[in-house]
Amino acid sequence: MRKIILLCSAGMSTSMLVKKMQEAAAADSYECEIAAFPMSEAKAKAADADIIFLGPQVRFSKDKVAEQCPGRPVEVIDMKLYGRMDGKGD
Repeated sequence: MRKIILLCSAGMSTSMLVKKMQEAAAADSYECEIAAFPMSEAKAKAADADIIFLGPQVRFSKDKVAEQCPGRPVEVIDMKLYGRMDGKGD
């Protein structure tokens, strides 16, 4: 099971996207744990993630998060997908 963490300013807006991602994962029978947290909890909550996604509003923090969570891939969510709350990523 893969652990996917989303980070944003307060963890609120990405929480909506988490639900959409969970629905898309379930539809594809993809076993994963997905959660959203504020940037302030990045080191504590994302250190053991399989992948870390950043909300577009905190994309400038990519290097900092990568430094706090070494060996973990850190990606920024596409602004269009984020705006549409596209949990599947189409």
